[in-house]
Amino acid sequence: MLVEEAQTHLRKLGLSGWLLYDFQGSNALARQILGNENRHLTRRFFYWIPAKGEPVKIVHAIEQDALEPLPGRKETYLSWESLESLLRLILQGTERVAMEFVPRCGIPAISKVDAGTVQLVESCGPTVVSSAPFLAYFTAVWSEEQWQSHQEAARAIDRVIEAAWKHVGEKIGKITEYELQQWVLAQIEQEGMMTDWAPICAVNAHAANPHYSPAKDSALIKQGDFILLDLGCKKKDPNAVYVDVTHMAVAAPQATARQKEIFSIVKEARDQAIAFIRARLAAGQEIKGYEVDQVCRGVIAQAGYGPYFVHRTGHNIHTTTHGPGTHLDSLETWDDRPLIPRTCFSVEPGIYLPGELGVRLECDVYITEKREALVTSRLQEEIYQIRS
Repeated sequence: MLVEEAQTHLRKLGLSGWLLYDFQGSNALARQILGNENRHLTRRFFYWIPAKGEPVKIVHAIEQDALEPLPGRKETYLSWESLESLLRLILQGTERVAMEFVPRCGIPAISKVDAGTVQLVESCGPTVVSSAPFLAYFTAVWSEEQWQSHQEAARAIDRVIEAAWKHVGEKIGKITEYELQQWVLAQIEQEGMMTDWAPICAVNAHAANPHYSPAKDSALIKQGDFILLDLGCKKKDPNAVYVDVTHMAVAAPQATARQKEIFSIVKEARDQAIAFIRARLAAGQEIKGYEVDQVCRGVIAQAGYGPYFVHRTGHNIHTTTHGPGTHLDSLETWDDRPLIPRTCFSVEPGIYLPGELGVRLECDVYITEKREALVTSRLQEEIYQIRS
């Protein structure tokens, strides 16, 4: 199925073939696609999928089973000269060969093949082009089991957030940012979930740092504080996928006018981004990651806060929090990959005002097989008011 699906994409894009390469885990994407990510392999291997015809496995003499049980004939090399001879023979007459490479490292998350290997392949005749236009179909698409695992994680994260705000209300003036972070981690564990990063618990000006991490001597959460909580989790299964969200609360009967102003702008940016995605899907049109970022960023820029939205709108979500699929990005990178069915990504605009406050609203969106964009956890519509 891998070969047949790959060849469909290759012919559609007018490519000669796809050359998957790895050396000692340098291309984790190729390892994932080929199903040998957990094997101890110390020598270079290549897997050639031509647009038409039989695949070829190029493996070292001491690791001849490196690409088993993949289909195709096997070619074995011993010396570097024999490797280069094999590549020249196999790539003879090809014109455009896809690899996990992006010119100028435009998308670092998928530009995994080193410059020297690109030079080697191009010395055999073809031009190396990026596999980015079709790579996500093999690295970021969820199975039905993964979609179910995400929904379980989303329900768990909703419970944790609700419990966290209640806990802060009971402990107001007696709990620090760090202590709240550790409490949330314990709740994630209690839900039977895991995470690969500590939640961000930030009050007031600390929230103006998008990646703030509280130390043990962090700020006490007091009456009147404005609080950002960013957290994620997944089931304790290597194949399970993450949920990743950010919510805002105020430890007061109501938020200030300033807090409401910034929150409403960020909320509008989030909502317009989701509406844009849904409109494009309904019209049967392609959506590029950079386009969503521009729509979202435009709302914040029009409100006069453009310089204070300092990160991309969103990232792909998979078995790791930041997955290999399309990001919503025209700032940090120019992500012109399409958003495709059965993939998930965050939508998380923010405004960060140094020395004052920060607001980020993050939700996850999953595109179904029927081209519906589903928000997968509770969507925050107003600032949560913590009552002590």
